[in-house]
Amino acid sequence: MAAIELVDLVKHFGEVRALDGLNLEVAEGHVHGLLGPNGAGKTTAVRILATLLAPTSGTARVMGHDVINDAHAVRSLIGLTGQFASVDEWLTGRENLVLVGRLLGLDLATCTHRAGDLLDRFDLADAADRPANTYSGGMRRRLDLAASLVGNPPVLFLDEPTTGLDPRSRLQMWSVIRDLTRDGVTVLLTTQYLEEADQLCDRIVVIDHGRAIARGTSDELKDEVGGQVVEVRVQDAANLDVVAEVVAAVTAEEATIDRTLRLVSSATSEGLKAVEAVARRLKSRELVVADLSLRRPSLDEVFLHITGEHITEEAVEEPQEVPA
Repeated sequence: MAAIELVDLVKHFGEVRALDGLNLEVAEGHVHGLLGPNGAGKTTAVRILATLLAPTSGTARVMGHDVINDAHAVRSLIGLTGQFASVDEWLTGRENLVLVGRLLGLDLATCTHRAGDLLDRFDLADAADRPANTYSGGMRRRLDLAASLVGNPPVLFLDEPTTGLDPRSRLQMWSVIRDLTRDGVTVLLTTQYLEEADQLCDRIVVIDHGRAIARGTSDELKDEVGGQVVEVRVQDAANLDVVAEVVAAVTAEEATIDRTLRLVSSATSEGLKAVEAVARRLKSRELVVADLSLRRPSLDEVFLHITGEHITEEAVEEPQEVPA
């Protein structure tokens, strides 16, 4: 039995088709990523699975329970951490967790014990009795995630959990998520951070305009692009065009130029020879660059290959709807 299952899921918000026949199956104990730009349908899918929205059509199940016909059972099996930390600013970290436990129907002794365990696990014990409004952004996100685990749910939905965090806090969150999966928790993770999907997800579904456009492991998706990538960082913006000509002449692919004085171009399977050829031509033309490297395609380049757009480009935000 799949831990999470979506079959031909459709959701309309008036004229907007947020989900357009999305299919997804997540095995127990795995981290499954939903990757896509703003407005792709990621949050809408999570809100339906969490019983916060009703689908227009199609089926959504969690641990075999239908999110419409057996919503109460679904809620008892899931934890949800949204895009913004939803903690009570005036309660302490410990009080926040105890409150969630009491709302779940747990007795006070059990709530207190679980709160203490989670505060230790999330490196919040020293701040346990401070009001949450004194916490940093990373601490609030960890407290929010801890709150979603008070009921020991076997399935956890993480909707862009590291949005706005500094690199250190993001790495801490990644460590916590890895620990959860080692404990057997199934995680559905939505993210726009390509490195995050690369680091955490066993499998990834790339979605755009409410439909799955690619799926597989990170390596499988990168293999769809094929070959390797030559990347050049120039020191002087005035040299961008001429360096791009050199790279294109070697790889027979037009180089993509971004705003950080970086050029990227697909190479053949013999990527090292391409790098050597680029280096020789640059030297012969006395062009100095900051860096010249060879690497595998990124997930952003996978998305660009599939759709013709970068995954980080802005899109219309998904409409919100409060269920009746």
